[in-house]
Amino acid sequence: MKFIKNTYLNLNLLFKGLGLFFFFFFYFFWIEGYSQTIVASNPVIEEYFRRSQLLEENAHNFSMNLRPVDLGRKQFLEVWKGGNTSFSNTESRKSQNYFSLLPLRQSISFNSKRTYGWGNGPLLPNVGISSYTSTGLSAKWFIFRLQLAPEFVYLQNRAFQGYSGDFSDAVNRARFFYWSFGDYPERFGDQAISFLWWGQSKFTIQLGFLETGISTENIFWGPGQFSSLTFSNNARSFPHLTLRSRRPAKTFLGEFEGELLIGRLEDSGYFPSQLPNLNQRYFNRFTGDYKYLNALLISYQPKWLKGISVGFARTHQQYSRQMGNSFMDYMPVIEPFQKTVYGFDRDSEGRDQQVTFFGRFKSFKASAEMYFEYGRRDHAFNWREAILNPEHARAFLLGFQKLFPIPGTEEFISIRSEILHQQESINRTIRYAGFGGGYTWHTHGQARGFSNYGEALGTGPGVGSNVQSFEIAKVKGLSKKGILLERLVNHQDFYSRAFRTTPEVRPWIDYSVALLWDQQWNNLTFSGKAQLINAYNYQWKSGENSRRDFPESSNQLGAFLQFHFQYQF
Repeated sequence: MKFIKNTYLNLNLLFKGLGLFFFFFFYFFWIEGYSQTIVASNPVIEEYFRRSQLLEENAHNFSMNLRPVDLGRKQFLEVWKGGNTSFSNTESRKSQNYFSLLPLRQSISFNSKRTYGWGNGPLLPNVGISSYTSTGLSAKWFIFRLQLAPEFVYLQNRAFQGYSGDFSDAVNRARFFYWSFGDYPERFGDQAISFLWWGQSKFTIQLGFLETGISTENIFWGPGQFSSLTFSNNARSFPHLTLRSRRPAKTFLGEFEGELLIGRLEDSGYFPSQLPNLNQRYFNRFTGDYKYLNALLISYQPKWLKGISVGFARTHQQYSRQMGNSFMDYMPVIEPFQKTVYGFDRDSEGRDQQVTFFGRFKSFKASAEMYFEYGRRDHAFNWREAILNPEHARAFLLGFQKLFPIPGTEEFISIRSEILHQQESINRTIRYAGFGGGYTWHTHGQARGFSNYGEALGTGPGVGSNVQSFEIAKVKGLSKKGILLERLVNHQDFYSRAFRTTPEVRPWIDYSVALLWDQQWNNLTFSGKAQLINAYNYQWKSGENSRRDFPESSNQLGAFLQFHFQYQF
């Protein structure tokens, strides 16, 4: 078991040695590529791949519940060209040696007055200019697969108007309750940030439909388009050992996909507030320890129900110093769900678990899809309590996509939407009435946030926040022109805890509209977003004349710009 911990310490050295070996070996012996990965953070390719499934232009039967998607290079180039990918999985998985260059990806974003936006991988939320650069190589020899795709990030990280602290002691304690039991700072230090990371790299062994090895790729679990309750492209990727399916496995019951992983998560190490006096008084500091992560996903597509996929995911995290050395300490995802069997003492050991159930339905006749994901972050007492009390410690998301053909053209009108709800139910408030509610999604008493370097691994809009997204666009191949509307209700669990007796303080709600433009020119693709955000009651600061009977809001107008460029060699 100690080998697992020691493996993390050797990841950098191992990747360096493998990188040099494969680069020189394949440079002199192989120059043609046959495989490429649609990484979970790709801004354009994944959307088109998903649309092509609904139009039955895509013979690949990936459920999209387990990403990244690993395609043959021929198929990837067909997707890149916006073409038909209707060929068999067997043809796409011919065992050939290859060496190829990965696309050059460059992203630039800008926040004017405050942090906004999520799902940006290693780009930490910050004010000012952000830059992301990545490229690399992909190679295969016999059963060995290497992908080197390092990422370079630069963040201007300017100061901005954040939480003011101009509230009562009880309100400030409520704010730091979620900051101390999570790891989500509003600003990452007081200087510009730059770093180089392994990014979308991996070294694996591929046998049939299975793949196992070490990886620092971003993963995305569940059917969500904009977010996920477990893993998404919202945070910097983390080093992990993986055993996963690289394509659906066919059985007499249907097709299965899955992944079992163990990984290492790091705290940010930053104070949450930009006000030192508040940090010194209220914040529970980090110990410097890392968190051990164990996670499992299984997705199933029934043989007799075309277009339907269902599954579940379970995650466990715990600071390494609180771990034991038994097998179940390293594989807690296979332990029972009920507290009567699991044990009531596990919370005192600092364990944090989340479990989600999800489903996706594709209607090929309607060129549409619907999906859901429901999660719970606290073990039920027993199965009876889980059935009778499903709203306890839960979060959920719902979404759909529909394509309408434009007569006489190859274009479509795409409508897609998603609802993400993290705010705890009234059940949680009643259970902990004297405290104004308990923890929220992605927080925990001892294991703190389900995060890596200060960003949530799953949901990105903020702790206890609810968001509704609606997009309408005209699409053709990889091209898209449209509008995105969003409504974000910020940190509702904190609001309920802090201001339940002061109705003159209204919720902080962001209303935004964005113009979207994706375009392809030969080997170059471009994806742009220009978003205008109007924040009502920003940081819960009401207007000067706000009263209990006649509450007024204090608004802030900001902008978020984002541009992605990708060049395919």
